[in-house]
Amino acid sequence: MLWRDTALLNLLKDLIQNRHLLLLGFGREGRSTLRRVLEAGGYASLTIADQNRVSTEDPSIQILSGPSYMDTLDRYDLVFKSPGIVLPRDPSSYACRFTSQMEVFFGAYRDQIIGITGTKGKSTVTTLLYHLLKENGRSTVLAGNIGIPAFDVLEEIEGRTQIVCELSCHQLEYIHVSPHVSILLNIHEEHLDHYGTMERYVHSKQQIYLHQKPEDLLLCDLSSRPEEGTCLSHIYTVSDQSSAADVLLSGTRIRFEKEHFEIPAGEIRLLGHHNHLDIAFVYAVCRMLGLTDGQFAAALKTYEPLPHRLHFIGERCGVRYYDDSISTICDTTIQALKSVPSVGSILIGGMDRGIDYEELIDYLSADPVPHIILMADTGRRIYREIHDAHPGFHRPERLVRVDTLREAVDAARRLTSPGDACVLSPAAASYGIFKNFEERGDVFASLALESV
Repeated sequence: MLWRDTALLNLLKDLIQNRHLLLLGFGREGRSTLRRVLEAGGYASLTIADQNRVSTEDPSIQILSGPSYMDTLDRYDLVFKSPGIVLPRDPSSYACRFTSQMEVFFGAYRDQIIGITGTKGKSTVTTLLYHLLKENGRSTVLAGNIGIPAFDVLEEIEGRTQIVCELSCHQLEYIHVSPHVSILLNIHEEHLDHYGTMERYVHSKQQIYLHQKPEDLLLCDLSSRPEEGTCLSHIYTVSDQSSAADVLLSGTRIRFEKEHFEIPAGEIRLLGHHNHLDIAFVYAVCRMLGLTDGQFAAALKTYEPLPHRLHFIGERCGVRYYDDSISTICDTTIQALKSVPSVGSILIGGMDRGIDYEELIDYLSADPVPHIILMADTGRRIYREIHDAHPGFHRPERLVRVDTLREAVDAARRLTSPGDACVLSPAAASYGIFKNFEERGDVFASLALESV
């Protein structure tokens, strides 16, 4: 047997025994689920459904593909739904039961899991926490929305292993188990194309604590503190504004309980106040897990930030280029402008998902950035809204309208003065233009640093 621990194997066997199963979605997580379901065995039948054409080497597995791949959900006893798939109806209206890889994984290991979610910052907090624990000799594995399906790390888990798990809103949406330690970083307007309303999106994020127990822990932004009676666990609030919070960031100083820690800002690679707030969350967790300030500081200095997150990619002709392609909301673009010194040009725009850009427009009006390069659908919309509804916008001649990222980089080359920075921080999704934000960032880096 490949599995070191039998808890998940036994749970999965009981769950699928003599049942007609459907794996809904066959991307990376769907393929991971198939491998473990085949190892467990005992099901009555197994079907894979995906909009795209898929194939397997096992002739006993049925395949559904094409536009009607979700038309027969009621024929199955149990459906493993992959994150991001939008059901045509409310899940309660189906005869089948919905579950997910993450829900089964939580059922087996929730006491060992530190789960992290938030509109922004979750990948940084997840990888930073993992790095800090690993550097200090803790048994730790990384899984979840970071690109590592939970079922792929089973052989690495031992009895005392700490599982650091990034969780997207889609992974949390229908889950009925919450981690022992939950971190809710922030909630901003996002994914309204999927959820329709902000209330539904907020609820998906709140799932990270709604099923916790009294002995569990929740760290959350002060503004996201659960309403009275909705969270059974012990709550620690985090803030950079209110001294009433349990964890307070003041400049570069973190106060937690009786401890005060000074972030060595000049010796780390995480730029900006928003990253310092992420560090405050991680500091509190690490102190709870027994790390000293010295251990924390030493590992913090060796952390290498993830690509596409306000990442310095190089200098050309005296202009510094920063890739913040992961930016899909107003706040991240505002933070980029606050964090990078001497921004000469900012590149904004992408797929339009209908979010409100008033906050960003107001900030751009007040910010001294000399050149605001607006591209694609959201760039066109922001440009139009400024001219139609913001007659007092400061120096509208700073606005430059282009269609593509290549045109935006070409404009930045012409306009950005040596000694200044050019920042890609789109405040918009990449889909429909690029495969994902990673591809968008890679293209930007290639264009920015290519020979002219």
